[in-house]
Amino acid sequence: MAITGTEGRVSDSGGDENIILNPEFDSGLDGWSGSGCKIELHDSLDDGKVLPASGKYFVAATGRTDTWNGVMQDVTARLQRKMAYEVAATVRLSGTNVSPCEVRATLAVQTADGRQQYIGVGKLQASDKDWAQLQGKFLLNSTVAKATIYIEGPKAGVDLLLDCLVVKHAQKATPSPPPDFENLVYGANIIENSNLDDGLNPWFPLGPCALAVGEGSPRVLPAMAQESLALDDEPLNGKHIHVTNRTQTWMGPAQIITDKLTLHATYQVSAWVRVAGKMNGAPQNINIAVQVDSQWLNGGQVLARDERWYEIGGSFRVETKPASRVMVYVQGPDAGLDLMVAGLQVFPVDRKARAKHLKKITDKVRKRDVVVKLTGADGGVIKATECVEVRVRQVSNSFPLGACIMRTNMDNEDFVEFFTKHFNWGVFGNELKWYWTEPQRGQVSYADADDLLKLCSDNGMCVRGHCIFWEVENMVQQWVKTLSADDLSAAVKSRIDGLLTRYKGKFRHYDVNNEMLHGSFYQDKLGKDIRATMFKTAGELDPDALLFVNDYNVEGMCDIRATPEAYIQQIIGLQEQGAPVGGVGLQGHVSNPVGPVIRSVLDRLAVLGLPLWFTELDVSAANEHVRADDLEVMLREAYAHPAVEGVMLWGFWELFMSRDDAHLVNAEGDINEAGRRLLQLKKEWLTHARGQPDDNGEFRFRGHHGAYTVDVVTSTGKISQEFTVDKDDSPMVLDINV
Repeated sequence: MAITGTEGRVSDSGGDENIILNPEFDSGLDGWSGSGCKIELHDSLDDGKVLPASGKYFVAATGRTDTWNGVMQDVTARLQRKMAYEVAATVRLSGTNVSPCEVRATLAVQTADGRQQYIGVGKLQASDKDWAQLQGKFLLNSTVAKATIYIEGPKAGVDLLLDCLVVKHAQKATPSPPPDFENLVYGANIIENSNLDDGLNPWFPLGPCALAVGEGSPRVLPAMAQESLALDDEPLNGKHIHVTNRTQTWMGPAQIITDKLTLHATYQVSAWVRVAGKMNGAPQNINIAVQVDSQWLNGGQVLARDERWYEIGGSFRVETKPASRVMVYVQGPDAGLDLMVAGLQVFPVDRKARAKHLKKITDKVRKRDVVVKLTGADGGVIKATECVEVRVRQVSNSFPLGACIMRTNMDNEDFVEFFTKHFNWGVFGNELKWYWTEPQRGQVSYADADDLLKLCSDNGMCVRGHCIFWEVENMVQQWVKTLSADDLSAAVKSRIDGLLTRYKGKFRHYDVNNEMLHGSFYQDKLGKDIRATMFKTAGELDPDALLFVNDYNVEGMCDIRATPEAYIQQIIGLQEQGAPVGGVGLQGHVSNPVGPVIRSVLDRLAVLGLPLWFTELDVSAANEHVRADDLEVMLREAYAHPAVEGVMLWGFWELFMSRDDAHLVNAEGDINEAGRRLLQLKKEWLTHARGQPDDNGEFRFRGHHGAYTVDVVTSTGKISQEFTVDKDDSPMVLDINV
């Protein structure tokens, strides 16, 4: 029934209370309006089948002709910048033959300087069957001239119902306690009878396939497992499980491991696998899967191209709650092919032991011997007996460690302070991408990129250019998709000419055509040579910039489209076409990383002789202590590998990252455990030394590459000098005349 009058109360919006006026429509439609459509007040619909979820009334947005039509309220006067807000909206759909649709909460903001921003707050799939609660969170960086919150999203013609809307100051989450690993036995294989000495007990076939014990498999652990377990002997006995009569790809050997898992622990997975039968030249995907109740986890994948034994490696973690049933199984090859599995290992990794090992490698890769040689005014040697002390302090590490920033972040001075204080490189989240600089044909604007570039330049930061093109079709703007081949070729030329001419010498790197392992839009439209042409054109326009390939999932061994071998093949193919590929980008959107798996990928890619960069690193874990451990794994592996020349974090501030539970700093500026771990590592990677010269007037130390100051303190005063330790195998000699 539609309600025409107004009655009830207006919500108190003070303090941490709901800032939405009349949130349950007790005062009719006061404070509310339709966005491109009508809104009506109801106490029921559909002959009483639709009733309010909470209060007495709800509102219906009707006559909707576009997805952005819906219900809105102006909240300008009641929002504070740099304060996090949580949103809860109770929504539903209505209409004839309505399919489930996405409903969104969006905040439209006009900043004080006239810029328009649309902040996605939250979304869910709603239906006409029942009320559902949409939840989200947002933060205003800018001082606003106008702010309006919208409930929108379903396709045209579908009525959108809103029962209640709450927007209030978000309560800070209580930090998670560190996981309890006291009883965890690192390196202990939780797979029972892995070596098959007890026949097939307790293995079982998944599906109506047949299992048997075979001979002739490798007798050594796979390399990645050896590195984690520090085993150099030959512990395997040559036995394997031979799976026959496979009629589905998912059929293979399985084992239940429910009671053997520890919550939040990271488990490394390792095995030898092989296929047999008529492959007909088709590479076969082999996967170690972990089923946690109804959830599927990827324990590692490998692409078998022939009947050799292949190493398969990966990792997984159970984070949310103790599971009622966990099963590990091996699957993947085409039906009719035999599958063989040998030496399956699933064991918790000792990250502290790995870190200790990496520190030794880091000392060789990222440090250099330095000799401070002291002489007196007469040219004589200054000795320890002359009451002289040398104090060395490293000011900054020269290893590139950067982060992603977006234009809206510039308006938050707390964000900018953290960004400029703790990072020496920058990359833009969206503002250099083609869909951002030219969303409509001919409407080109570099204003946001210019602002970000100036911020980085003013703070002495180098910048990566991300990205000139994006090969994945759903990341290409609509007007580009509709172009003919000739028009597309002209648009591509205009884009690359305009961008690289404008910014010549400003960006140290460019990601030329993003994610070519996962997309082929330009190649499909313009032919196989277009990718190399993009690189060659970019190299001609800005010869000082390093030109990168950039892709995801390569580092995790979990995606058969993005194996290290496929990446190497792609890069070599580009080079053979004359493309000046100057660097290899690993995006690094990783989950539960394991050091030896990451190291193995880096080793394989290093044969290219090109700089390796983690270009978009983030780790995601609900427990911030686990997140901190994950981040430390990635940073230590990168810093300890000689082929890695830089790391870029894909954000660090809550609500401004592409993944949930990945932030290092919460929305209102509090540093969490992962953020503290980053700062601890940065501190560890600075060298400080002090002492007296030896009898030869020399003070020796081994320090991280970077900028230093040295003070030589004598009985008559202090002499200070700045110097830089560059990468070199030979000792650096610093002469100081005292």
